[in-house]
Parts: sequence; structure tokens; C-alpha cells
Amino acid sequence: MKNTVRIAFVLLSLLGGASVQAEDFATAKDAEAIVGKAAKALAADHEGTLKQVTGKDAKWVHGDLYVVVYDLSGKCLAHGQNEKQVGKDLIDLADADGKEFIKERMQLAQAKGKFWQDYKFTDPVTKKVLPKSAYCELAGKDVVCAGIYKR
Repeated sequence: MKNTVRIAFVLLSLLGGASVQAEDFATAKDAEAIVGKAAKALAADHEGTLKQVTGKDAKWVHGDLYVVVYDLSGKCLAHGQNEKQVGKDLIDLADADGKEFIKERMQLAQAKGKFWQDYKFTDPVTKKVLPKSAYCELAGKDVVCAGIYKR
């Protein structure tokens, strides 16, 4: 009986720890909130916000969630995870399945304004290619996005 209680306690402890870790990952609600906030900030101070995003300001990076801003041609204007992308034309960038997700993203932005998009991308934490969903909004002439990994 004592062993059963111990085993149950250990299992509950492990499961509790897993749920805490899962809470460290961004949610769809988090992505929508940070994109909306970034869109408003860009309208108020375009250049300053682009610099903050690329500078990994805590307002724009939360754990595995970060903001990316493009112009409508697919040029990266700011990137909260990889500053080397800034200034690059990413329109032909394809995911692991060959999907040109930036091209599709620009088309969706012009057609819908606000949308979710699925693709695959390398998780900076695990270094594995994982399914990812990005929430994006057209903000003036910019497309603002933040994505969540489907773990």
C-alpha cells in the first residue's frame, strides 16, 4: 500500500512538472495579443518599434514567442529572433515541405488583413522542425506576425 502511494505521488509530481513546462510555451491568445500590440506601436512609432523588435526588447519577445515584421513585398523589416534576417527579401523562403510560406503570408495579408497560417519551422529551443502557426495582421503597409509551435 505504501509503495502504491509513493508511486502515485511520484507520477503526480511528474505530471505537475510537465504542465508547468507546457505553460512556458506561447499560446494562440499570446500571439494574437503581441501582434495587436506591435501593430499599434508601429502606427505610433514605426522606426522605433522596428528597432525594439530586432533588439529583442522584452515587450516583443516572450519565451518562444517573438514578433516579425515584413513589408508587403516579403522583405523583413524587423525580427525578434534572428537579426540577420532584417533587410532580406524572404518572399521565396520555403518550409521543410517546400511551402513558400512568406509568399502565402503576403497574399493572405492583402486578402484577409488578420489571419492564422500553418507551416513548419525550426524550433529555436529543440532545434527540430515542428509544425507552427503564425498569427499575422496587416498594419498599414506592414505585415506583423508572431507564431506558436504545435508541441
